[in-house]
Amino acid sequence: MRVLFFLGMLFVAINAQGQSYAFGIKGGLTSGFQRWDNSFSARDPLYRYHGIAFIETADEGSPFSLFAQAGYHIKGSAIRTYPTKVSTPTGFQDVPGFTIPFEFHNASLTLGAKQRVGSGASDLYYLLGVRGDYTLSTNLDEVASDNKGIYLGILPFDAFVTKFNYGITLGGGIQFDFSEYVATFLELTVNPDFSKQYRQPAIPNVSNPNPNSSNSLITIPERQISNTTIELTLGFRFLHKIVYLD
Repeated sequence: MRVLFFLGMLFVAINAQGQSYAFGIKGGLTSGFQRWDNSFSARDPLYRYHGIAFIETADEGSPFSLFAQAGYHIKGSAIRTYPTKVSTPTGFQDVPGFTIPFEFHNASLTLGAKQRVGSGASDLYYLLGVRGDYTLSTNLDEVASDNKGIYLGILPFDAFVTKFNYGITLGGGIQFDFSEYVATFLELTVNPDFSKQYRQPAIPNVSNPNPNSSNSLITIPERQISNTTIELTLGFRFLHKIVYLD
């Protein structure tokens, strides 16, 4: 609600100044990557989606514009195995593959600048913005329940999720004009976080889930996780043009 309120206030402010502006919606595919304990090893991408509403300035005489956008993004990573065969005393046995997804459902607010390159029916552009995220929910409790403690010490816990995070959005795209007032565009962005999505201190004296171990208690080491996403986005842009008559 705060994000929508901010976009509404920006809309009112631009309109009150009598400036032309553009607005629209966009969405598409998200490829999520996570850095666990300063390493990307053993983590596969998480393939999900995102949706965004945006507003931007539209000065007819300038290729430069400022924008604000609010969106819903599913970020995270996955542990993924593939079907294989293992040798047993009676022959080969098929072992099915499986995927454990780690999902962080985030609301994002991005403020930035956009520069068009060229002019015509199709324009290239690039953009850069600063971004703040709020984590609405995760699937970590569900993952832990599904795996029944088998991966204790490996899986993250919902209690240690950092709700507020920040980073940048950078990328570019190409815009195709249907008319002076309506356009569509295709955009590719990279969105790294500078903060940690997850901070878990070391947890001592945890019951060892391995019944064959000589240690009944273990210490789960400290864990930190940060997000990066690559997003491919298709959108529609609508121009609200202010014309002054003499």
